[in-house]
Amino acid sequence: MSDVNISALSALGTVQEVSANNIANVSSEGFRASSVALETGPEGQGVQVAAIQESTNAGPMIEGMEMSNTDIGTEMVDMIKTSHAFSANTAVIRASEEMTGHLLNMIA
Repeated sequence: MSDVNISALSALGTVQEVSANNIANVSSEGFRASSVALETGPEGQGVQVAAIQESTNAGPMIEGMEMSNTDIGTEMVDMIKTSHAFSANTAVIRASEEMTGHLLNMIA
């Protein structure tokens, strides 16, 4: 398996977790949405989480209370993009495993 793809799956899992937490707290008074910053992995290979950052933007005021600043539309689009990236990395790992299996069958 490719360490590059495995590191991507780990980082993308964190991105999905943060988005899910943002959506789960969309009705929470004063909740500040977070986002994940990704960076290139060690030795220029793969991807890893650089930081999880809380937004500084204020949420809407409703009856004198500041509500969550989570933007559901943005979160859903981000989750769809992350899901596609996760699927692509999974497909690469699966193809690599299949190729290794075929090579082993040829040797045996």
